[in-house]
Amino acid sequence: MPTRIRLARHGRKRKPHFHIVVADSRAPRDGRYIEKIGIYNPNTNPATIELDFDRALDWLQKGAQPSDTCRAILSYKGVLYRNHLLNGVKKGAFSEEEAEKRFQAWLSEKESKIEAKKDHLKKAWEDEQKKRLEAEAKVNEARAAELAKKQSELAAEAAAGGADAGEQAESQAGEETQAEVKEEAAEKKEMPEAKEKEEPEAKEEEPEAKEEKPEAKKAEPEAKEETGVKEDPEAKKEEAGEAKGETEEKAEPASGEKEEEKPGEEAGEKDRTEEEKK
Repeated sequence: MPTRIRLARHGRKRKPHFHIVVADSRAPRDGRYIEKIGIYNPNTNPATIELDFDRALDWLQKGAQPSDTCRAILSYKGVLYRNHLLNGVKKGAFSEEEAEKRFQAWLSEKESKIEAKKDHLKKAWEDEQKKRLEAEAKVNEARAAELAKKQSELAAEAAAGGADAGEQAESQAGEETQAEVKEEAAEKKEMPEAKEKEEPEAKEEEPEAKEEKPEAKKAEPEAKEETGVKEDPEAKKEEAGEAKGETEEKAEPASGEKEEEKPGEEAGEKDRTEEEKK
């Protein structure tokens, strides 16, 4: 069985990259291989391809058969065209210099196409970013306009509310002042009327007070009679006798003390006379 140029899968789930290998056709896809000649990454735009051009061409000339994907990769990189030109040189269709000239012309054209594609993709990406920025700027402007409109409306409402509040406060103050003036006028009117009413009432109250005084005098003896307190002459005499007895008792011990003191004095005088005689 001939050798094959094929891809060996690597990378994580849903984001693979591949190794371009030369392997036995009987080996499994990700199994043993003879030689690794490049890398293919389809996750970028354009796809990233790293290929050892000379080794790939050598294996083609030896008879290795590429898989469909590897055939497209080799065609994209110019390996197949180069192999075709070399076969023409071997057959004598044209010289080796002519083959090299044709290959360089194809290679430059291919590189220009690749660069044009890269530039186109880059420009498309930049245009898309610019459009997004413009759309975002428009949205921001619309939002700013709406906010400014709302703020102006709120400011107008606040100003109108302040004016209404000022008018209400002024009206309330005016009403209060008018009520105060009315109250003062009513009080002034009521004052003379009250004085006129009070004078006859005061005159009527004076004789009533005079009449109350004799009634109070009459009430005093009545209160004494109610309490039952009367003067008893016999009780007074008994109280006077008791007072005299107390005074006599106090006087008796005083006289006894004086009598006791006398014999003591006589004894003292006798002692003095005896001492003088000695």
